[in-house]
Amino acid sequence: MAATSAVLQSEWTKIRSVRSTVWTLALAFLVTVALGAVISLVFNNTFDSLSPTDRLTFDPTNTSFFGMTLGQLALIVFGVLVISSEYSTGMIRTSLAAVPQRGEFYLSKVTVAGVLAFVVGEATAFITFFLGQALLGSHKAHIGDPGVLRAVFGAGLYMTLLVLFCVGAATMLRSPMLGLGVLMPFFFLVSPILTAVPKVKTVARYFPDQAGRKILEVVPSTGDHTPYGPWGGILIMAAWVAAALLGGYLVLRKRDA
Repeated sequence: MAATSAVLQSEWTKIRSVRSTVWTLALAFLVTVALGAVISLVFNNTFDSLSPTDRLTFDPTNTSFFGMTLGQLALIVFGVLVISSEYSTGMIRTSLAAVPQRGEFYLSKVTVAGVLAFVVGEATAFITFFLGQALLGSHKAHIGDPGVLRAVFGAGLYMTLLVLFCVGAATMLRSPMLGLGVLMPFFFLVSPILTAVPKVKTVARYFPDQAGRKILEVVPSTGDHTPYGPWGGILIMAAWVAAALLGGYLVLRKRDA
């Protein structure tokens, strides 16, 4: 039986030694911070042209996180590659031969990916927030304002849960192309489109990304009738993540490598 510490070390070595996984996290950081800064600067320069209603509902905290919509693309790629790259290269057979306890192997991989995503996610969230608020000038929010610290910390938590959801889904799909082919359209086409369709948006708001992003809001938007709050949204997303990880484990345990 392989020691847990040795398995964790092995998974950490795999992730940091594969350039594609390292670069996807770096890209998620750069895109989220840079795009958030640009959007914040634009709002600062055009704030006076906003309608009175838009000014009242302006959310400086959420504004600085606009770049996360594009940055999460890299996070999805990272989550998929963490596990599916081993299937595409055949490395999964070697990994399971070295660690025949599939539950321990899977838990170690999920743990390493989750911790790394959490560290990068929180660093990204706080840097994005402080840079964005600096560029918003007099329209900025402060970290001590009601709900702001929750939103900033929650942004990093959202990024972590997104990665873990993709790890679970990719374990079930077992192919980088299939994983990206399913997850990319879901998060960038299906979820946004269905949220805008009146007859199905009541259901779509319970999708993992739609529920999880509620944590980013400090000022509720006009006409927002979402039946759950910021932490309720994160709990809904966490339930999706738990289901995906459980599904991944069941597939890994029952199918041949």
